[in-house]
Amino acid sequence: MENRKLFEAIALRKCLDATYNRSAIKLAPHILYTRHGELFVDAVTVERDGKPPREVKLGTFKIAGLKELAVDERGFEPERIFDPRDEKYDGVTVFAVEME
Repeated sequence: MENRKLFEAIALRKCLDATYNRSAIKLAPHILYTRHGELFVDAVTVERDGKPPREVKLGTFKIAGLKELAVDERGFEPERIFDPRDEKYDGVTVFAVEME
């Protein structure tokens, strides 16, 4: 069920609301992939506890650590800092946002 929300958010370029390390976060998910047999998502944090971050950066989040996932209506454009061809994704990408 949670994975369906991740696929939906990536495919439709919608933000995800979640709880991560007891903080409320809003993420713009860019890619879902595996590492050591576990699922991870690389995403831009749009808000943490209701506040925007100081800088735009791509963070790595372990799916098992994301709680209370919900697809938000807020859309996003893929960030230029994301490169789906990065070698860390080679052969392990499950699903990625479409780049234009």
